[in-house]
Amino acid sequence: MFKSLLVGRSRVHRGVRATVALLIGVNFNAGAAAAGLSYDDALAAAEARAPELSARRHAIDSAQSARTAADALPDPRLVLGLDNVPINGPDAGSLDRDFMTMRRIGLMQEVPNAAKRRARADTAAAAAERERATLAIERLTVRRDTALAWLDRYFIERQLALLDELERETRLLVQTTQAQVTGGHGMPADMTMTRQEMVLLADRRDELTRRLARARAALVRFVGASAGDTLAGDPPAFPIDPQTLRTHLHRHPELAVYEPLAAQAAAEARAAQAETRPDWGVEFAYQKRGAAFSDMASVQFSFDLPLFTANRQNPRIAAKREEQARIADEREALLRKHTEELEGWLSDHAALSQKLKRTNETWLPLAREKADLMLAAYRAGRGDLTPIIMSRRELIEARMKAIDLEAELDAVSAKLAYLNVENPE
Repeated sequence: MFKSLLVGRSRVHRGVRATVALLIGVNFNAGAAAAGLSYDDALAAAEARAPELSARRHAIDSAQSARTAADALPDPRLVLGLDNVPINGPDAGSLDRDFMTMRRIGLMQEVPNAAKRRARADTAAAAAERERATLAIERLTVRRDTALAWLDRYFIERQLALLDELERETRLLVQTTQAQVTGGHGMPADMTMTRQEMVLLADRRDELTRRLARARAALVRFVGASAGDTLAGDPPAFPIDPQTLRTHLHRHPELAVYEPLAAQAAAEARAAQAETRPDWGVEFAYQKRGAAFSDMASVQFSFDLPLFTANRQNPRIAAKREEQARIADEREALLRKHTEELEGWLSDHAALSQKLKRTNETWLPLAREKADLMLAAYRAGRGDLTPIIMSRRELIEARMKAIDLEAELDAVSAKLAYLNVENPE
């Protein structure tokens, strides 16, 4: 084709016009993704290999084990002793000549009061629930961050696919313009402009390649070696219902953890209150005397006497109540923060949706229309290559902007989609 362009003027013009028409009609859609790492596959792989989740499950097992023994009685004590051993006189040091001397063996059991044991059990149960809530936070965080990494790579690769098409068409434009100038039907400056277009595209490729390397590195963190696989499929739909998100904001993972924290603080306050009630203990003993005397058995009960609560138990009770108030205030402050964050994301989502719609329905059609008009003027002999290149550049920018807007919209949608606590199992 280009050898013919060097021969005849009319054929040169036809080649240039055909090339420009092809440039204006570039297919900007990325090709179908080959089989590889899908969005759902990435999330599943991230969950399966996340050390954060494994660590949290160990914490749950630990808390559950502690819960089992929380309200158990203390271990009994073995008591061994010698009572009433003479230390002077003719029987000094004898264990069997004095009737009062006894060798004693027994068991002693301490029994904390029932309220204290119930409070300890409730504290351990709340600690286990807190670990479960924290697991839910970690799981959602891993899923959200993996989703954002996958989406980042997906949209960068879409832009690179678009860039591949643009570079092929620009190389064709360079060759065609060179043929026109060689044939005496173009200005030398036309060659400079087309080469500048190649440089601009090369700069853009370098930037996209840099961003892609970072996106792949982020994905490797979550999915490992499979991050090198080709991405498969498209992002999922993220249906966003603002009213539902506002209603369920209390289920935000960072807020949900405050429920078991509050339960734990309340249980600890009850445990502190239970310190004002006496614990007790019991001891059973068998006493062995000399052969000439009877053996004996004894039982002994002991009781705590919480007589000075003003200086001992009451300060601990007050401290636990202050802890409850602190947790409630921190939850309220975090709720306000996340309410602001939610409204900001919803505002971003609405604005980005509107921008994307306007870009697809207005900016892109206008850019194509302008390019078509420039081409028509060129065909009619009323234009040159400069406005065609400029209109093509505007069309490229509009299409790149559309992909950027899609990427921003999906990123915000993913953040909104992972606001609520899900079942961590």
